[in-house]
Amino acid sequence: MTKTSALFGASAVILGAFGAHTLKEFLTPESLASYQTGVLYHLLHAVAILALSDRPQYNLSSKLWILGILLFSGSIYLLSIDELMGLNLSFLGPITPLGGLAFISGWLLLLKKSVTTETRVSDK
Repeated sequence: MTKTSALFGASAVILGAFGAHTLKEFLTPESLASYQTGVLYHLLHAVAILALSDRPQYNLSSKLWILGILLFSGSIYLLSIDELMGLNLSFLGPITPLGGLAFISGWLLLLKKSVTTETRVSDK
């Protein structure tokens, strides 16, 4: 998972820089704010994946966060720049909350696994 986290971390920084230095000239403030939200969640979850990379018991949380990055951040990126590209990608709108659910599921699974692990340790 370390390589995956590194790839997602690097791509978040690249996309963030692209938004800050290139897209800001072409996007409305609302679209740029949405794009930046995608970058924030992308980078935050790349770091979270890295934090769990040496703990295989949390691989499912990491996989859900990867799915969240692809669906949530990916759809936001595309929806933010669709007009710039001359496309109507509004059909991607329902994808964004599915990515959000993947993020939330990953965090709740992490909580469940952590509580289960703590309970087993305290039972000994």
